[in-house]
Amino acid sequence: MSLKPLLPGALSDRGQQMTLGVMGGGQLGRMFVQAAQAMGYFTAVLDPDPASPAGLVAHWHIDTAYDDEQGLAQLMQRCDAITTEFENVPAPALITLGAHRPVAPSAACVAVAQDRIQEKAHFVKTASEGGPLSVFPAPYAAIETPELLAAVPADLLPGILKTARLGYDGKGQVRVKDRAELAAAWDQLGKVPCVLEKLMPLQSECSVIVARGADGNVVAFPVQKNTHHDGILAITEVYEGAVPADLAARAQASTVAIANHLNYVGVLCVEYFVVDNGQGGSDLIVNEMAPRPHNSGHYTQNACDMSQFEAQVRALAGLPLPTPRQHSPAIMVNLLGDLWFNANGVRAQATEQPVSPPWAQVLALPGTHLHLYGKLSARKGRKMGHLNITGDSVAQVRETATRVLALLGLPALD
Repeated sequence: MSLKPLLPGALSDRGQQMTLGVMGGGQLGRMFVQAAQAMGYFTAVLDPDPASPAGLVAHWHIDTAYDDEQGLAQLMQRCDAITTEFENVPAPALITLGAHRPVAPSAACVAVAQDRIQEKAHFVKTASEGGPLSVFPAPYAAIETPELLAAVPADLLPGILKTARLGYDGKGQVRVKDRAELAAAWDQLGKVPCVLEKLMPLQSECSVIVARGADGNVVAFPVQKNTHHDGILAITEVYEGAVPADLAARAQASTVAIANHLNYVGVLCVEYFVVDNGQGGSDLIVNEMAPRPHNSGHYTQNACDMSQFEAQVRALAGLPLPTPRQHSPAIMVNLLGDLWFNANGVRAQATEQPVSPPWAQVLALPGTHLHLYGKLSARKGRKMGHLNITGDSVAQVRETATRVLALLGLPALD
């Protein structure tokens, strides 16, 4: 990737307004587009959905499949550099784009994140070559054939069987207690390549977002404590003490090492489990990575002096990457479509028709920042938006979050 910066507001070598493109038109693409436009760039989105959230706000929406040759040619014609908002973009499409335009992250990096077997191997390699702050994944085995299934070590059970590709938000995963359940689960998942991970004594979850430039400069955002419900992120808390300082330092160092070993360019999120170490304390294991901005990093829009989306723009355009500074404690609440079927935030009065949540009451509370994604219809389980809550102190932010969750009929903070 070229180290020559693509300056905002400038004309490209082709005499056109400097334009940044994104493969994918979901909410992450939308927020990337908004950040790029705020800095003076033109934007283009390739997505097959004519009503895609990012396509609705971009300068150009290329309404084709991700592997459509004409669509890819049009994206290259429009753009000076291209990124992606999700990891399952067809690898050949990224290779095609990367042959003609700077693409960040690269097709090779995205390919690692697309396949849990490659991903785990990369984590092990990075940790093995690191120092005392290294973080390994949970013990695991790749299962691609009946022979590998039969050879699974007994000490990996009970465990979690995960498809190697296309699993997200808890999908493509089955818990298994013994060999019989393991065989049944692999059959249930279609005997596709899978990873069996040893079930660990989970205490909590956290994640780290870093941004790395083509010059090798890498900066890290604060460590985020995450709470999931039914496999989907529900709450992110980011403030001093949310994650123990020693674990936070290891998570940040591990994430930087993972990015450096990949020669990564762009924004990268790595998720970790905090587990019982069997000695009355806690330890870290690395779970998975996302080659893009992440749901758990949305708080950066209102709590930091540089959001994860601005960092994505800077990394793609070759602009400087200053270390981000968090100026306010923050809690992010994920807003799923279920809320629209939960009249007035009271689950006991659930409706079959979507009803707008009580935004006026929520926004009357101090430090509340609503971000809706422009999706035209609410569906249960669909990510419709998020709410960032900031304040002067951790106590104030937690108090406001408690009131918000009660208004929305959502589970209380831990």
